[in-house]
Amino acid sequence: MFLFLGALANAQEPTQEELETLQTQVNAELSFAQKSIEDSQYPQANASLENALINAEKLANKKSLGIIYSKLGKIQHLQEKHDQAITTLIKAVEVQRFAKDNFNIAETYKTLGDVYFSTNRYEKALDYYKSAETLFKQEDLHKYETEAVLKKGQTFLALNEFKNAESTFNEAISLSRRFQFEKLLSRSLLQLGEAQAKNGSLGLALKSANEGFNIAKENKILDVLSAGYLTLSNLKEADGNYRLANKYLRAHLKISDSLMTIKRALISSEKTSELLVSNQINYQKQAQADLEEVASSNTFTQLITILSIALITILSLLTLSLYKNNNIRLKSNNVLHKKNSELIVSKEKAELASKTKANFLSTVTHELRTPLYAVTGLTNMLLDENPKPEQIPHLKSLKFSGDYLLTFINDILQINKIEANKVEVESEVFNLKKKIANVISALNNSAVGNNVKLHFEYDDNLPHNYNADQLKISQILINLIGNSIKFTKNGDIWVRASKISEENGVYNVRFEVQDNGIGISTEKQEHMFESFSQGSIQINRKYGGTGLGLSIVKGLIDILKGKIYLKSMLGQGSTFFFELPLQFAEEAIEKEQISYFKDISEVELSDIKILIVEDNKINQMITKKILNKMKLKCEVVENGEDAVEKIKTNTYDVVLMDIHMPGISGIEATKIIRTFNKDLTIFALTAVTIEDKMVEFDEAGFTDIISKPFKQEDFEKKLFDALILKENA
Repeated sequence: MFLFLGALANAQEPTQEELETLQTQVNAELSFAQKSIEDSQYPQANASLENALINAEKLANKKSLGIIYSKLGKIQHLQEKHDQAITTLIKAVEVQRFAKDNFNIAETYKTLGDVYFSTNRYEKALDYYKSAETLFKQEDLHKYETEAVLKKGQTFLALNEFKNAESTFNEAISLSRRFQFEKLLSRSLLQLGEAQAKNGSLGLALKSANEGFNIAKENKILDVLSAGYLTLSNLKEADGNYRLANKYLRAHLKISDSLMTIKRALISSEKTSELLVSNQINYQKQAQADLEEVASSNTFTQLITILSIALITILSLLTLSLYKNNNIRLKSNNVLHKKNSELIVSKEKAELASKTKANFLSTVTHELRTPLYAVTGLTNMLLDENPKPEQIPHLKSLKFSGDYLLTFINDILQINKIEANKVEVESEVFNLKKKIANVISALNNSAVGNNVKLHFEYDDNLPHNYNADQLKISQILINLIGNSIKFTKNGDIWVRASKISEENGVYNVRFEVQDNGIGISTEKQEHMFESFSQGSIQINRKYGGTGLGLSIVKGLIDILKGKIYLKSMLGQGSTFFFELPLQFAEEAIEKEQISYFKDISEVELSDIKILIVEDNKINQMITKKILNKMKLKCEVVENGEDAVEKIKTNTYDVVLMDIHMPGISGIEATKIIRTFNKDLTIFALTAVTIEDKMVEFDEAGFTDIISKPFKQEDFEKKLFDALILKENA
């Protein structure tokens, strides 16, 4: 019993005191590591950071972890392990972003800039220096900000953008004078001198460089003084004063040699290992020489000498073998780290591309759905306003095309979902023969325009009714038949559906779309089902199209667990045939159009008030007419600010809120409304991609979402539920 209680006690979480002790140890290790880095004692700094990393992981302290990775990356950079440094620093940024540690993110950005600068990737270095400068400025860290500005100027200098370099160095000088950063001021003045010389102002360059040099000399800043001698040497040489140029160069070499001695010794653990092995070999050679010298004394001594030489030789060979093996391991390890770094960078690029693509799709979705809302809305209105008998077939074709276009746009914009097999199958009972006939009828006008005759053959052994995704089957047929019409002039197209086999009520159905058009060459057929692929650039220009149709067809057929094939000869036509498994159904029920407000009197609806918030004039008119047809009264405002004011001073039953508007968005307007009215029914009437914004809509406080362009029946049902059912309840 006591053992059990003891085990429970040991399993408890660490106390607050233990956590504070661990954090104190982490802070101490970080301080020691920083001092070691400043003293160029990289192995000691690395060891301290490894210890700190273990404790920081126990604490799950993201801020400490970010600092540790950042310092490890800096050490790797100083030891010239650039690829490892990039990997570690990117990891540091990820952790620091999570911890929202802006200061240390900025410091890591600056180090990344240094890494890219030292490997001559100046454009990337410039991006990171600019990011670091921005964050340091936000945090009012003026010294670090000045350092970042100075680094930015050095990068412009390396890129030969001398005008930009000069203005940037002047900015660094201004900051240094303002906050009295003497070391940064001297460095900035020297660098300004270099930029001015490149811009052809040698007199100004000498003046700036001399001022920077004198500040470094007065304050005994050795590393800047060394750089100052080199800058002055170059400027004096450009001025024709070779005696002074030579004098300054010798002074620079003397100081830089003394500064680099320690750094050379500690820059790489691999070089240190190599030096130790070299010393051991030299020592063994000396010992061998000494033994040979005394070997002549007597025979016994000679024997000992020979044995000793043999032993020393064996030890030397072993040492060299170990050294070579160690070198091979180090090289292999470096290759692996490099490859890993490349993979991480590639992964980040892919993620960035994916985000860019998602943003692009969201924007395009909105821009396409907004005018389509006008097309479908106006078509429905014209059908309801007693059109002439000869106009009805045209309007119905327009309605069918508008409904198809909406689905088609959604599939194009979500082609990545099709490729990822994330499109859901929505099965319903329907009449297959009637569905194919309707598709052919809708496309007949296009066929007539190309003087093409459409033929339809339906197998007598094939039942009519199935439980399957009729919308996707329609899309496949529309794409394939439309494709044949586009590439056939003065010809014929045959559409066939036939039975291949049947098992347990599942029919394997074969669909064919055959034409006698231009055909497809053998080499082009291999790529026909890839995105943006057509027969040739000339064909694309002549016949039009995006090249996405067959890619979508292939994706949809894969989702429906079918197969597609192509048979074609250039100049003789093409046959696309695909096979789908379809579940037999007894009867297809035709859906009737439901009008939810038809049987409700105007008196009952007279007190209902609806507010439309929409900036597009055509969409305002369509939505208003749809509501008036349902005997509902409404008001219209054009932006989010007016909507908030209207709702504050008036009582509404429902608000139809657009999302993208001038001023504040519909999301922001809804958030404001929810601060003073929690119960108002607010529908997001939007053309944006709902899947991408669902969380944002929920957080804003929308009651529900109506996607534009909407189906009339769905729109009426949501309003009916919100107004009538809610009132009855």
